[in-house]
Amino acid sequence: MALHVPKAPGFAQMLKDGAKHFSGLEEAVYRNIQACKELAQTTRTAYGPNGMNKMVINRLEKLFVTNDAATILRELEVQHPAAKMIVMASHMQEQEVGDGTNFVLVFAGALLELAEELLRIGLSVSEAISIFPDSGNFNVDNIRVCKILGSGIYSSSVLHGMVFKKETEGDVTSVKDAKIAVYSCPFDGMITETKGTVLIKTAEELMNFSKGEENLMDAQVKAIAATGANVIVTGGKVADMALHYANKYNIMLVRLNSKWDLRRLCKTVGATALPRLTPPVLEEMGHCDSVYLSEVGDTQVVVFKHEKEDGAISTIVLRGSTDNLMDDIERAVDDGVNTFKVLTRDKRLVPGGGATEIELAKQITSYGETCPGLEQYAIKKFAEAFEAIPRALAENSGVKANEVISKLYAVHQEGNKNVGLDIEAEVPAVKDMLEANILDTYLGKYWAIKLATNAAVTVLRVDQIIMAKPAGGPKPPSGKKDWDDDQND
Repeated sequence: MALHVPKAPGFAQMLKDGAKHFSGLEEAVYRNIQACKELAQTTRTAYGPNGMNKMVINRLEKLFVTNDAATILRELEVQHPAAKMIVMASHMQEQEVGDGTNFVLVFAGALLELAEELLRIGLSVSEAISIFPDSGNFNVDNIRVCKILGSGIYSSSVLHGMVFKKETEGDVTSVKDAKIAVYSCPFDGMITETKGTVLIKTAEELMNFSKGEENLMDAQVKAIAATGANVIVTGGKVADMALHYANKYNIMLVRLNSKWDLRRLCKTVGATALPRLTPPVLEEMGHCDSVYLSEVGDTQVVVFKHEKEDGAISTIVLRGSTDNLMDDIERAVDDGVNTFKVLTRDKRLVPGGGATEIELAKQITSYGETCPGLEQYAIKKFAEAFEAIPRALAENSGVKANEVISKLYAVHQEGNKNVGLDIEAEVPAVKDMLEANILDTYLGKYWAIKLATNAAVTVLRVDQIIMAKPAGGPKPPSGKKDWDDDQND
């Protein structure tokens, strides 16, 4: 008979064997704060123009060399529940604004670090979080990026239209004033859905059978050519016979395997993707000033070009010596495009280089001094958290942060609200950010501060961590073997 061992009285006896339970300041709150501080410290050195790159190898063993916080967090796959809240706030900033993800991490980390100081001197959690008040039509998808290895970054160019790393299927490689028919089906003869058997008794019947198929394909391609279409784009395979008749009627043939590319091309040229090989009507055909096969470096590309600059979609052709470099430049382009999107929603700008943060810190500190009671400590610590941004910029630029921050406070006390850190100077120095044209978007700062503060408050409100026992089942095999690899041991 098995001996029954009773569980310890309390909360643990309500949970399954193997469950974990943490509560209180020491076990839950401080532990969560520590995890978030370490996450913020990881990306802090990547903040600003002089930030360092991180080398991240994800679970698929793909290498990333970048200082983009959104990419670093996405590939790290953070598991700690409290740190995940900060990561979620960073992802929300990426979705809302498209930039400023590292600001959210650095600021949230600073808020939690200073909140920990308040908790350790005896303030309750509710007193520490009293710092927080109650809570265009431009499509970024219209800017495409095509990365082509070789040459250098300065050889990159912008083209009004679309560029595909493909070759043309037929003999025709260039068409002016293109009328484009787009098909989502294969460019091939009709295939019946049911299987059938054809009994052929003589050679003449065999010749007539193949000739009938040829005549049908000839008639289909001829009907498409008769509508005036001189470029056909297909989303499936291209049959040899269909290719022969496309060459016969002088039609340029391009094959795109991606449905996304097919949809974007339809949007670019104003075409409708047809599901069957039927002759398109005028409204279903797209138009482009020129379609041609070109060579960029040693890569063949098909270009759909609009001469006018009012097209729906533009493509940035990026050149670079390595794939990692081009990936990083693509992320920079993405941030720039998102900044433009934010400016179409709200044109307001604020001075960069830590000027906005120091001015906020100064004014919030002044407000805190007018508040009675314990909440003034929380308000002053909230103001102090803003110093983390110019401090990170200064440290990453190799100058003494304390000296820079004292200079910034001194200048801002004199009423110069636009003065920020001069990262180009070799010694701690400040300059007017408006004159230097170093500006941040108002919406980017607004959402970053709001999301970081929300995340910090959410972490501080947690006083218990309850982790259920992990689900059973077979464990994944150890070692670096790929599931797809056929390895004979």
